[in-house]
Amino acid sequence: MKKISVVLGAMLLGGFVSACGEEEQQTGDGPIKVVATTSQIGDSVSQIGGDLVEVTSLMGPGVDPHSYQATQNDINALQNADIVFYNGLHLEGKMDEIFEQISASKPVLALGESLDEEHLLADSENSNVVDPHIWFDVHLWKEALENATHELAELLPAEVETLENQQEEYFADLDRLITESEDLMEKIGEEKRVLITAHDAFGYFGRMHDLEVIGLQGLSTEDEIGLNEIQQTVTLLVDRKIPSVFVESSISDRSIQAVIQGAEQSGHEVEMGGELYSDAMGEEGTEEGTYIGMYLHNVKTISEALNEDGE
Repeated sequence: MKKISVVLGAMLLGGFVSACGEEEQQTGDGPIKVVATTSQIGDSVSQIGGDLVEVTSLMGPGVDPHSYQATQNDINALQNADIVFYNGLHLEGKMDEIFEQISASKPVLALGESLDEEHLLADSENSNVVDPHIWFDVHLWKEALENATHELAELLPAEVETLENQQEEYFADLDRLITESEDLMEKIGEEKRVLITAHDAFGYFGRMHDLEVIGLQGLSTEDEIGLNEIQQTVTLLVDRKIPSVFVESSISDRSIQAVIQGAEQSGHEVEMGGELYSDAMGEEGTEEGTYIGMYLHNVKTISEALNEDGE
């Protein structure tokens, strides 16, 4: 199966490179065509761009960007785009070569790589690996979106004022999200401020909200989970009497179930705190299908599960 995937990827990339050699598509009078990899990027850019943009997100609900491979439809969308936004920092690792190729023919921005490196988190086990889950620090996400707005303005020089006003309105919504999130997270008692999930996607969230974060699988969902990691987590749960652990919408719950069972065998009952959105958002048309709704869902779920008073 791996050999087939490699061959298919080479065919798709080859077709894309050929297409890039053709005459570039000219932007008409309508909205510019934006392609975003993740829904987090797609929704946020849509809010800032408004009627000036037509946004296509390649990765929908339940899709894991770490293992995602481009389809022919994706290649067509990228070919027809006026500008492309992706997260970068190897979140969409299997598409890196494609982004490198298309950057020769149109604007391409990796939001994570547009940020000051001093603001980024490194893997605790490998300082050369950067945590790509930047959208979980809303302050950092605003900075990344400012860079995206600048790129849109380059394509729409007559609409700079409109873009700036729409960005200001959206950032006001994000500031309200920050305030509400901080109020809810402050309710969690000091000894219960431990967030345990299937993979290590919540590092920036933990830094922003002063939570200790433990992901069984590491930064990428392609990392292996060993029995040692599961046993260490069980010991932590028992020793510190952590009440809840969490599953993720785009990740199997097998490792989390193993942790719950291990804690029970050690005499400590652990509840499933709920489902969090990590690498993917909710269904389109729902609150969780927006960046703000997804983030607030996570905050409420975590706060209610870990708040010892149950408020």
